Amino acid sequence: MLEEEPLETLGPLEVIRVQGDPDAPTIVIFHGYGASAYDLYPIHEVLTTEQNFNWVFANGHLKVPIMPGYNGRAWFPIDMAALEEAMRTKNFRNFADRDPEGMSVARDAALLMLHTLGVPFDQIILGGFSQGAMLATDLSLRSETSPKGLMVLSGALVNESLWKTLAPKKQNLRFLQSHGEYDQVLGYASAKQLERLFRESGLLGEFVGFPGGHEIPQVVIQAMSRYLNSLS
Repeated sequence: MLEEEPLETLGPLEVIRVQGDPDAPTIVIFHGYGASAYDLYPIHEVLTTEQNFNWVFANGHLKVPIMPGYNGRAWFPIDMAALEEAMRTKNFRNFADRDPEGMSVARDAALLMLHTLGVPFDQIILGGFSQGAMLATDLSLRSETSPKGLMVLSGALVNESLWKTLAPKKQNLRFLQSHGEYDQVLGYASAKQLERLFRESGLLGEFVGFPGGHEIPQVVIQAMSRYLNSLS
């Protein structure tokens, strides 16, 4: 069973590690709210890549109750009542004017994990889904050294004023971004705002929109394979 894949401690976080070619880059993936390190783990088995990458699937430091007897994980809290109301009214939550509450704690935990990992930052490809994508983007833009790559899967624009000042310093960072046109959790418009910020800052990359919701469909898996091969 998937859950039998061992979690190991890396700094303050639990992770699943998949060893590939020691000379290949390391891909670090942050899951979405209520999921866990196991949620995105199968991705590494379905991509078609020329290099045998190393993988780190990080487990969120927060426990969140999903159902009786089962806790998911998260990087920062979500106001579920506000989310449900936003989905009902199609008035999507907007994080462009601020950091989500708890983002700084998640960022510090992730940075300690990356430091413990011991891989040079320019040999790390950061990626994430939903709030994990926000965290991966924030880490990439705030770092002094650009990571080797950035994959933003169903993310959103966060703290626009800060990111606008940081992004132009990362013009050598190539990104992959994907988003569902009918995403009810994080609006498509916010994803396009983030893409516009990237491009106006001089970053090069690919935006993959698809006729779906808050998910990672096959078209995005194919785009991830293309993107990772382009970094080889």
